[in-house]
Amino acid sequence: MASVIVIGSINYDILSTMERAPRAGETLNGETVQLMPGGKGLNLAVAAVQQGVPVRFVGKVGRDMFGDRILAFFDEKGIDATHVGRSDTEATGSALILVEATGENRIVVIPAANKEIRPADADGLAIAAGDLLVSQFEVPRTTIAALFAKGRAAGARTLLIAAPALDDAPESLWADTDIIVVNETELAHFAGVDLAADAAAPDIAAAARRLLRRPGQTLIATLGVRGALAVTAEAETLVPGRKVTAVDTTGAGDCFAGSLSARLAAGDDLAAAMRYANVAASIACMRVGTSTAMPVAEEVRAAL
Repeated sequence: MASVIVIGSINYDILSTMERAPRAGETLNGETVQLMPGGKGLNLAVAAVQQGVPVRFVGKVGRDMFGDRILAFFDEKGIDATHVGRSDTEATGSALILVEATGENRIVVIPAANKEIRPADADGLAIAAGDLLVSQFEVPRTTIAALFAKGRAAGARTLLIAAPALDDAPESLWADTDIIVVNETELAHFAGVDLAADAAAPDIAAAARRLLRRPGQTLIATLGVRGALAVTAEAETLVPGRKVTAVDTTGAGDCFAGSLSARLAAGDDLAAAMRYANVAASIACMRVGTSTAMPVAEEVRAAL
């Protein structure tokens, strides 16, 4: 079976639930607090491995107790951390997450060791035709570009979650990406257009095509409860969402991307992989947490 290879961020998350987040200068009591492995890269790697596909990770942690815990967590989950290095100068990345009773969140990320990931960290990484390289913008964009170019040269496919919406990615990275995944806000940012929250599919598709650089590329816009829209130069495919009562939306996009990657690596076509990923993300929304909220394959299949 093909592997999912994640070039991604690793954080230790401090997540607190509360009725509402405090305003400026205000102190409120929270309800719960959890410490758990997180980061967009780690979250999507967990989502992928729990769907039963091999996952390898390229990343970096600090030489601290959080780095120790992350590496133990990777071992527990069966994620190959051979290419997860340890920084001599930076701590393990971290994130402060406030989750309101509505399920909405506010997040502050401290990148730390994630800023140090370099192409050399992947030296010796075997990439085979059919593998899927996956990354997101919480790690250096020049590193992603170098490894995506290496992956495409080996016959692998590439999938980029263009989040957060940063503007310093090399043009070569956009061109070397086979599948781009964005939410509506990120799509509007990169396309340079205004998109209403309930924008119609043709408007979303028109914005999406502004980001396509070459034939054969696909852009997937995630639309929350409305599902997800896949756009190529010639066609659009809308996959309906699944309505649930959300308690925490943190990591739902990571769950979608990781589950999508897993099913593509397993041989599903794009529409089937998107349907699967939508259901997986809906399950994650019904739980509080980041990596700990990712469903296993049996849960997703039962809900399909």
